[in-house]
Amino acid sequence: MRPRFFLFALTCLVLLGASPVRAESEAHESRGEKIAVWLEEKGLSRSTAVAAISTLPIVELRGAVPVGVNVFRMPWWQVYLIAVAGNMIPIPFILLLLGPLSRFCMRFKIGKKFFDWLFARTRKKSASIEKYEALGLTIFVAIPLPVTGGWTGAMVAFLMGIPFWKAMLYILLGVMIAGAIMTALSLLGWMGAAIAGVVLIGLVAASLAKTFRPW
Repeated sequence: MRPRFFLFALTCLVLLGASPVRAESEAHESRGEKIAVWLEEKGLSRSTAVAAISTLPIVELRGAVPVGVNVFRMPWWQVYLIAVAGNMIPIPFILLLLGPLSRFCMRFKIGKKFFDWLFARTRKKSASIEKYEALGLTIFVAIPLPVTGGWTGAMVAFLMGIPFWKAMLYILLGVMIAGAIMTALSLLGWMGAAIAGVVLIGLVAASLAKTFRPW
């Protein structure tokens, strides 16, 4: 669980770095703005940059929405639609190609080690999802943490043997919910970062309580 909390803390920092207050008073120091400027310097339009960020593993729309809303200052509804669409771009490829790709790569020692590690890690996350299937997968994708989301959800769906179109629907619903959560937090600026921080503290406290409770 520790990597999850660490990466979620980074998400909180992204929100802080991209908040309207900081973007105005510390424009040159904001990491989120530096990333945005770098993408624009590469010739990408703001819409394309948001979509591109949304396709990335781990980052997904959790990183794209704050940049679009608070750094690019695009209309929130436009950022939401682009981020959700961008986040869904890799999903059908993962669902369709993960099986053939893993079988091919596992012929080699390095590939076998990688996919054994990847599948073992993903199966740990799928254990709590299998009982509820559709609802479980949707909620798993909807929680805006760096170790959840569409990429991991697609791998979980593959390992669970969920049919392609059902998996696409469940993951889409989860991505839409995650997008709504991140859009709301981004619009709240500093308050959104504070809310994310409170949630983080709650998750840490719950984990510690579970770890140290008597048998």
